[in-house]
Amino acid sequence: MDVMNMLQAATILLLLAALGGVAMAARRFANKVNPPDWLAMAHGFLASAALALLVYAAFQDGVPASAATGIVVLLAGSAGGILMNLRYHLAGKLIPQWLLHVHILLGVVGTTLVAWGAWGAPTS
Repeated sequence: MDVMNMLQAATILLLLAALGGVAMAARRFANKVNPPDWLAMAHGFLASAALALLVYAAFQDGVPASAATGIVVLLAGSAGGILMNLRYHLAGKLIPQWLLHVHILLGVVGTTLVAWGAWGAPTS
């Protein structure tokens, strides 16, 4: 599998993870409760699989600069996701909205940069 195919597959995984993220955010904002465990785990597994594929692609053959920047942004976003899970979700505390907003912003920006690298960035 070449690097562009890996970037495209990772983008699709990230978009699937984002669907779960939208459902979780809607539940958090509308009902003021944390999402169900199974949905949080599915979201995390999909995003982690995408990140693993992205990191592999970056070390395998290199990726466009936009995708490399997207990987860094997504890694920062994943740190926020891990924090939300371990500090709040598993402890039964309500996830702070500001942290959720930062996580969403990093996810959207990172996914957009990776997608740009996969489909839109000029090749050298």
